[in-house]
Amino acid sequence: MPDEGETLWRTFCAVELPDGVKSRVAEQIKRLRAEFPDVRASWEKPEKLHITLKFLGEIELPRAEDLSGAASRAASRVMPFKLTIAEAGAFPPRGQPRVLWLDIKDTSGSLASLQHSLEDACAAAGFPRESRPFKPHLTVARLRSPQGARELAAAHREASFEPQTFTISELVVMRSELRPGGSRYSVVSRHRFAD
Repeated sequence: MPDEGETLWRTFCAVELPDGVKSRVAEQIKRLRAEFPDVRASWEKPEKLHITLKFLGEIELPRAEDLSGAASRAASRVMPFKLTIAEAGAFPPRGQPRVLWLDIKDTSGSLASLQHSLEDACAAAGFPRESRPFKPHLTVARLRSPQGARELAAAHREASFEPQTFTISELVVMRSELRPGGSRYSVVSRHRFAD
C-alpha cells in the first residue's frame, strides 16, 4: 500500500525462484563470503533473489495499475516453463569486475519470449522500451571496491555450482524501496501463466 503523500514507486518485473534454488545460491554466497571476508561487496540476500525481466525505475503511483495490466497480458501468452541456473560469471567480462552473477539457461526460449511479450505490452501501455539486449542472469553480489575483486570474481567463476533446474509459472511486478540498510522488495501483483 502507498504511504500518505507518496507519488512515485520504483518498480520492476521479475520471475521469482523456488526456495530450494535460493538455498543453493545462498550456500554459494556463504562460501565466497567466508573465503573473501575483506572484499567490499553488497551480497544479495537469499529472499531477494529473482530474475529481472524489465526494470522501470520510478513510475507515478497511478501507473502501477497500467504496469500490472501489461504484466498480466504478457503472462497470459506463456505456459509454465523450465530454467536452469548453471555457470558463474562477472560483469564486465574483462577489466574490473563489478557484479557477480549466475547464468540462466533458457533452452526452450520461453523466458526470452516472455520478456519480449512483456516489453511489447509495456510499450503499448506507454512505458519506455529497454534499449539494452536482454541477458538473463541472477545477481549474486555488487563489488564496491577493486581491492580483491578480481580474485573473488575468479573464485566465483571457478566454483563448482551444481546446475539447478526449476519451473517458472508466474510473472511478478515488484516494488523496490531504497532504505539505509539496503533495498526492500514487496510484491505489487502476481500474474499466473496460461495453463
